[in-house]
Amino acid sequence: MNEIVVDAHAKINLGLDITGLREDGYHLVDMVMQSISLSDSITIRKTAESDVIRLTSNADHIPLDESNLAYKAAMTMKKAFDRVGGVEIHIEKNIPVAAGLAGGSTDAAAVMTGINKLFELGVPDEKLMEMAVRLGADVPYCIYGGTARAQGIGEVLTGLNRLPGCFILLSKPSCSVSTKETYERYDALDEVDHPDIEGMIEKIEIGDLSGMSEKMGNVLEYVTKPIHPVIGDIESVMKKHGAVSAMMSGSGPSVFGIFTDEENAIKAKDEIEAHGYSAENFVCRPVDR
Repeated sequence: MNEIVVDAHAKINLGLDITGLREDGYHLVDMVMQSISLSDSITIRKTAESDVIRLTSNADHIPLDESNLAYKAAMTMKKAFDRVGGVEIHIEKNIPVAAGLAGGSTDAAAVMTGINKLFELGVPDEKLMEMAVRLGADVPYCIYGGTARAQGIGEVLTGLNRLPGCFILLSKPSCSVSTKETYERYDALDEVDHPDIEGMIEKIEIGDLSGMSEKMGNVLEYVTKPIHPVIGDIESVMKKHGAVSAMMSGSGPSVFGIFTDEENAIKAKDEIEAHGYSAENFVCRPVDR
């Protein structure tokens, strides 16, 4: 095998709570994560040049050098395993960048799992996830995928039952958000309402989508929503068209709504586009591991 193609799925945070701050500055979190069908496509090819890592992409707005997480992921694998030779990596970008959807992290995860298969290394996912945390807190989850609770700094993962059948409308407004600055601003807040993560998980485990939706929340909305009111506008449109819940993902600015009916999700998408709230909108499905 000289080439492999891997889907790199976006993620949303069905719940996001911050429970503390480590001495090294990393935030302790308690989150419920979900992979969705929106994905980048990562093609990895072996090259005759054993030391080469070469990136290409259909997108002109992402770096194609050592600063790209996909490049760092390939270098991590090369340093760890002598059998890994040179690779050319093409990133077909579909996930919006700087959107709270783990676009860079999921590309890195796809590179690690792809190289593992391409060079027939046989490394268990658990080992890849241990290596991946050095690249970023979301990368281990992106290797794991599906519906999961993420604790620690995001690397302590517990698999959950699949999300009950639904459609997910994802909207990325034109504004961009710095994750680092969002967490710093959160630290300055006096008080927030915290989501009921345990309650969410109980409802997921019995397949109660409505009950789960009532307990959802994202503490970072207290930072990002006041700065970017369009987030609230998008949420309102989604709820108007029957979303059982609508919320910001990660540090934002992307917003997602959970729908039991695809037609209602499409109607909400059309209204969001008509108002000019967001030009990047996707009707997706949850994805299992």
